[in-house]
Amino acid sequence: MCLLTTGQAVPTPSHTDTLLDSLYPQLGQPGLNVLHYDVRLDIPQPGTPGLRSAVTVLARADTDLTSVQLDYAGPQIRSASWNGAPVPFHRDDSTDKLIIEWPLKRGERATITVTSEGEPAGKPDPTLPMSLGWHSVPATSTQPGANFAFSEPDGTHTFLPCNDHPSDPATFTTHLTVPQGVTAAASGQLQRDQLNPDGTHTVTYALTTPVPTYALSVHVGQLDHVRRPDLTSGSRVIERHDYFPSSVPADIRAPYDRTDQMLRVLTDWFGPYPFQTYGSAVVTSDLPALETATLSTMPVRSSQVRVIVHELAHQWFGNAVPLADWSDTWLNEGFATYAELLWAEAEGEDPTALVSRWRSQLQRGTRPLIATTQAQMFDASAYARGALALHALRTHSGDQAFRAFLHEYTRTRAARPTRTADLFALTRQRLGPDASALLHRWVQDPNLPASP
Repeated sequence: MCLLTTGQAVPTPSHTDTLLDSLYPQLGQPGLNVLHYDVRLDIPQPGTPGLRSAVTVLARADTDLTSVQLDYAGPQIRSASWNGAPVPFHRDDSTDKLIIEWPLKRGERATITVTSEGEPAGKPDPTLPMSLGWHSVPATSTQPGANFAFSEPDGTHTFLPCNDHPSDPATFTTHLTVPQGVTAAASGQLQRDQLNPDGTHTVTYALTTPVPTYALSVHVGQLDHVRRPDLTSGSRVIERHDYFPSSVPADIRAPYDRTDQMLRVLTDWFGPYPFQTYGSAVVTSDLPALETATLSTMPVRSSQVRVIVHELAHQWFGNAVPLADWSDTWLNEGFATYAELLWAEAEGEDPTALVSRWRSQLQRGTRPLIATTQAQMFDASAYARGALALHALRTHSGDQAFRAFLHEYTRTRAARPTRTADLFALTRQRLGPDASALLHRWVQDPNLPASP
């Protein structure tokens, strides 16, 4: 996320048997490991909140469960089934849980399907004056209506039942049924676009690399689809797509023309791009930018090269390498912010001014990087101090060692819920004890360490 005024299927590892997030202890179910979501959304009138859904969850138990408890605060449930048969369920609105009243033993799998219909209410963001979840942009005299998902950190369960915690990444198949003439896009690669007898059409997208639930991208509206030439990166071919409301002028669209250059710069530093497709979908709502998987959600006001670079970097840091606990958001935001410096250098700029700006942002106060409250998750320390910590590590180690370190981090932590302790361990292993001690100071000292 940025705040402003691949490839093959990867086995989903188990972290959920010990899940109890330090900032969101109510999210997720310990012992439940969701492997795949099949999401069917019917949007009869874009721009209005009405939504019909059928979500099939393929889950495995990593410990004996007396029931399956999915995060859910969405519209009224019409039915629930377990391996194709009706199953008893109830909702606990005090904890936002949908409780499927059936046991699941350790090592067993179940296919759970939940259908619902209604208007998702969303939920307030913990720190910003905005709503999380399913967004509706009403039609006006100058633009048609639209819908999109905007869910970080915990908005997905306001419209879909899920294990809504980043430590349980999963693959997705998303089917979107919309009226003719309406464009629908989601995370992953387009599989088919099927015309239905009632005059609607259903588009299907498949995302075969596991991502956190908040990263699911969904966009519906009368959008201009810009299909760009495929980008070849090493042995991988990356499909390129961007989407713009027809009302968005050329000067707002222009920065997205440079995304291929950004991909080349960041793959050099971070390693192979982790998905098979990438692009951005521009929205007219007044929100921050969000790194939704393979298709970043970019408000008009965020359509700047620096922000596009930031959200692209999150495809590695946050989407492909997920958090194990929300207190470690600096692992996402610090790396994405540092990507802005790497891009600036590639453009021939002196990074000194950017480093100075990051330090000045922290003059009013800073904190150790592991957040202790929800309000700290996306504060200046998570972004600026996180980036400065990485710059100190690079300055200490040199570019060649730092680049190799980043490649190994993104490769070895892919789809593995990650904490700051994991970064410490890799730093010591790859860059040595002095580098590890340096990183510890940047992460843990109450005061801001001196610039290298």
